[in-house]
Amino acid sequence: MSAGTAERVRDQSIRKHSKARYALILGGLSAFGPLSIDMYLPALPTMTDDLHSSDTVLQLTLTAFIIGIALGQLVVGPLSDAMGRRKPLLAGLALYVVGSILCVVSPSAELLIVARVIQALGASAGIVIARATVRDLFSGTAMTKFFSTLMLVNGLAPILAPIVGGQILTLTSWRGVFVVLTVFGTLLLAVVAVSLPEPLPVELRKPARPMSILRTYARILRDKSFVGYALASGLMFAGLFAYISGSSFVLQDIYGLSPQGYSLAFGLNGIGIVLVGQLNGLIVGRLPERTLLIAGLLASFAGGVGVLLATSLHLGLVALLVPLFVLVSSIGLVMPNASSLALADQAGNAGSASALLGVLQFVIGGLATPLVSLGGPDTAVPMALVMAGFATLALLVFFTLARAKTPLPVADVPLTA
Repeated sequence: MSAGTAERVRDQSIRKHSKARYALILGGLSAFGPLSIDMYLPALPTMTDDLHSSDTVLQLTLTAFIIGIALGQLVVGPLSDAMGRRKPLLAGLALYVVGSILCVVSPSAELLIVARVIQALGASAGIVIARATVRDLFSGTAMTKFFSTLMLVNGLAPILAPIVGGQILTLTSWRGVFVVLTVFGTLLLAVVAVSLPEPLPVELRKPARPMSILRTYARILRDKSFVGYALASGLMFAGLFAYISGSSFVLQDIYGLSPQGYSLAFGLNGIGIVLVGQLNGLIVGRLPERTLLIAGLLASFAGGVGVLLATSLHLGLVALLVPLFVLVSSIGLVMPNASSLALADQAGNAGSASALLGVLQFVIGGLATPLVSLGGPDTAVPMALVMAGFATLALLVFFTLARAKTPLPVADVPLTA
């Protein structure tokens, strides 16, 4: 099949299925990670008593999930380049459901850790294949616009997941959180089986031999621009992890916000991500992706400096909330443009490139989480320092590695329903 024929096949697929349907399905798939990580966090204290375990052992359920989701992406990405997207995705979703059920019935912390690894391996398929599917279906600025559309769904996932988890705990035990995740995985499995066609033609697939996979990864990692965009998005994702893990303690225990006030601030920052993401979708094409990415990185840097100054100088709550909003909202500019630019030259290796993007996000994000609590319970500076530090590193990495290329075309594949 020629490249032109492949483009027409993709065009016909998109015409048969609405943009909104793709956004909901792919957004749901990419939200697996944040939902599975953050939704059960409010339940950790009660889980230690119920499972007769320690905080340290229960924290391993989070570590195991992050490791599983990172390793899983490295395997699933190349497999999807070889087998197409649907088969690995359906298998991964089925595995996620099995892992979630095992989490519900786990009688001990040790078995829960094993169940979380199984759950993570399944979730990795959803995350990596969702991003690769966007690259299969769209290119140029059309791809960036669609990544911005996905911010409507997955931009809110890491922000709202702890709130949803807390509400579930008012109705049931921690096992109810995993029941909800089981239902979520089952629904997505059914929807994908019925409504998501195969986006990767047979003629464009590549064999999944171990040495070939390693050579592909090595070739992608030699692309300095890809590494620059991937690291920039990964470092920003780490800043978001630091915010999620530390903001409850900082805003409530140190700055005196009530639980309701904290939920409001948390929700407003989530809405900021979505609104900025939609603004990005409206103006991309008028402004190049690289320009918008620079704007997002500069905004995150300025917000990080503001957060660090507010906490270091013991300024008031408003002086903290304003730059915090700027820093968190800038995710809506950084993630769609960084993802699109990173995948722009990876049409033949979209699964593998998507895997590396995801691994960097979760590995760096996992490293950020424990750093937030290093200063003890009486200071907000560690969280601010981690967020500002990662925002600064993202900016430096971008200007060091991500060299400017020819701007992406306005659209190679129309987004028509």
